[in-house]
Amino acid sequence: MVKNSFISVLYQKENAENRGSVEFQVFTFTTKIRRLTSHLELHKKDSSSQRGLRKILGKRQRLLAYLLKKNRGRYKDLIGELNIREIKTR
Repeated sequence: MVKNSFISVLYQKENAENRGSVEFQVFTFTTKIRRLTSHLELHKKDSSSQRGLRKILGKRQRLLAYLLKKNRGRYKDLIGELNIREIKTR
């Protein structure tokens, strides 16, 4: 239900065919991350899921770094809506 409401917000902001946008990709990675973390709370020794989670976290981090570099306002809005922490900058 959360996914559908956020997708509708994205559709209202941008074109309906813009599923390749950075915001949409970060949102899908965030839902996958939340699903995997709940899975790993039950199955602590599932190393393949842990590896997949680390890969998705890296992809999301790279996308957020790109968005931060290109458009700081969209970055702030996105992390506020998804309730995620800011990325660490060097």
